[in-house]
Amino acid sequence: MTPDALDFTGQTVLVTGGARGVGRGIAARFLERGADVVVCARHPPDTPIAAAGREARYVEADVRDVEACKALVTTVTERFGRLDVLVNNAGGSPFALSATASPRFSASIIALNLTAPLQLAQLANAVMQEQPDGGSIVNVASVSGTRPSPGTAAYGAAKAGLLNLTQTLAVEWAPKVRVNAVTAGLVKTEQSHLHYGDEAGLAAVARTVPLGRLAEPGDIADVCLFLASPLASYVTGASVLAHGGGERPAFLGAANAQEVAR
Repeated sequence: MTPDALDFTGQTVLVTGGARGVGRGIAARFLERGADVVVCARHPPDTPIAAAGREARYVEADVRDVEACKALVTTVTERFGRLDVLVNNAGGSPFALSATASPRFSASIIALNLTAPLQLAQLANAVMQEQPDGGSIVNVASVSGTRPSPGTAAYGAAKAGLLNLTQTLAVEWAPKVRVNAVTAGLVKTEQSHLHYGDEAGLAAVARTVPLGRLAEPGDIADVCLFLASPLASYVTGASVLAHGGGERPAFLGAANAQEVAR
């Protein structure tokens, strides 16, 4: 593979939910590698997203609205003439106990984390299939979709669906379009305190991860960069775990086999 395998010069990348957090990190990483980057969100970034002397273009869009998604993809293709990479990053969920979460709340969470990525993937695929080099779609999934997700049940179920969707679309849209997922673990962002608490809480949670820290947005961005690049030209329908080794099994803290042996 040539040294410029991670050079995205001349390519157009769309990152949903790209105004902050993980999405902002992903956008910055593609900017660093020469791509023309468009980010969408319901609210603009607090500061411009820039890297390597270049800046991402912001388009206001609620990805749950299919008409807004159509307008978004049209804006991208009219401005740049192509769409090479879609990163379905927009998502998330506030804490809500399953016993009391309303049907409307659950539906909105599933719409954001599962239906919206499908809708945008369909629109992106229609463009990519007509391009000589096709394209790549990367879905940002979560460990919440692979293990129990108490307090965010609809979110976990939607992310589990996103992993299945990734595999299905990879089969249907090959060979022109590759579809992969990043299964992200615990990530430190501007909103980490909502889930993990203050600095002491963040530190305590970090100690549960084998690598000893929470992920940074750049850690997830690097995996997205790889999956969208020629380095992953034979990778589709895959989910790459970016979770620092996962979570230390609870039984290890409770077991006393070593004490008994002594």
